[in-house]
Amino acid sequence: MHTYARSRAAFVRGQGALLFDADGKSWIDTLGGLAVNALGHAHPRLVAAIAEQAGALIHTSNLYRQPLGEQVALRLSRLSGMHAAFFANSGSEANETALKIARKYQQQQGRSERIAFIALEQSFHGRTTGAVAVTHNPKYREPFGPLIGPVHFVPPNDVAALRKAFDCGPAALILEPIQGEGGLTTLDEAFLTCARELCDGTDTVLIHDEVQCGSGRTGRFLASQWSAAQPDLVTLAKPLAGGLPMSVVLANAKFEGVLVPGDHGSTFGGGPLASRAALVFLEELEEGLLDTVQARGAQLAQGIDELVAKHPVVVERRGRGLIQGLKLERGAAALATECFATGLVVGTAGGEVVRLLPPYVITEQQLSTAFEILDAALTKIQAQ
Repeated sequence: MHTYARSRAAFVRGQGALLFDADGKSWIDTLGGLAVNALGHAHPRLVAAIAEQAGALIHTSNLYRQPLGEQVALRLSRLSGMHAAFFANSGSEANETALKIARKYQQQQGRSERIAFIALEQSFHGRTTGAVAVTHNPKYREPFGPLIGPVHFVPPNDVAALRKAFDCGPAALILEPIQGEGGLTTLDEAFLTCARELCDGTDTVLIHDEVQCGSGRTGRFLASQWSAAQPDLVTLAKPLAGGLPMSVVLANAKFEGVLVPGDHGSTFGGGPLASRAALVFLEELEEGLLDTVQARGAQLAQGIDELVAKHPVVVERRGRGLIQGLKLERGAAALATECFATGLVVGTAGGEVVRLLPPYVITEQQLSTAFEILDAALTKIQAQ
């Protein structure tokens, strides 16, 4: 079905942070499969683990113990400080699960009337009916209504609007600490702290969607770990299994027992193949890759700041770590097109933002070359 406005380009292989087409032309990949390929392409350890696991056991279902999934859950608990995990396959599914947990929790507390959700303007939480209901962009929601709700949207970092929204008696508040599709807006500490206090005061479930900004992308395992305000539930996906489909909802101790047998499920969630890949990714993070993310993130910030100073069309830098971008006055799509033509893959996000989500393994030299391409592309589109 014609659901994607695809480029005519087709990649046939990759190596690290490089992509190649059938003619051997190469690109530096600073989009990473939309924040998925944290270990880059053809990572030797990941390839070997997937091949070995495929030769042993790919799938058994959740009717039986999943020892590899249990190992992943334990590592995630240690890295995140959370207490329980539910595995699925995509960010949409993880967010859908979190919304269901919030509704079930309110019913358990005898508050079945508390069915509303609060979400943020510029948010993106997925394409399933629950996840799209709390996604702000009307073009994603309106063709599929009526959706679950009511949903009240508030501007990011508007504390007064957030306080007012709680008058609806919500089941949950869902937010992205760094908005991905919405333009890389970073939620400030005052807003995150207010959200935590409001949820505590009203027994509202606080959900952090870290599908794009989590799993080490900011230099800490969770983007929320830069804040003193911690969530009740956090959703992760994209890079979690190194490129294979995997997502998870992590719950703190208060919410780990809300779902009971029969409440929810996933045929493939936490299966052997994806779990084996996830163990490689998490082991790489704990063996020094997070330090590399911090170093490359600092390089990314410096490079963007230099572009802001040099090119009037670049308004500001947004984001943190290896989820950063350039806010332009205009021309984000044209800049992305020009970069692609000269060997650099970048993305765009809402509000004229060029989005950079490179693999965690991108080298210092590759990132320097990426900035040379960006600089030349900005000069060209400004002249036009």
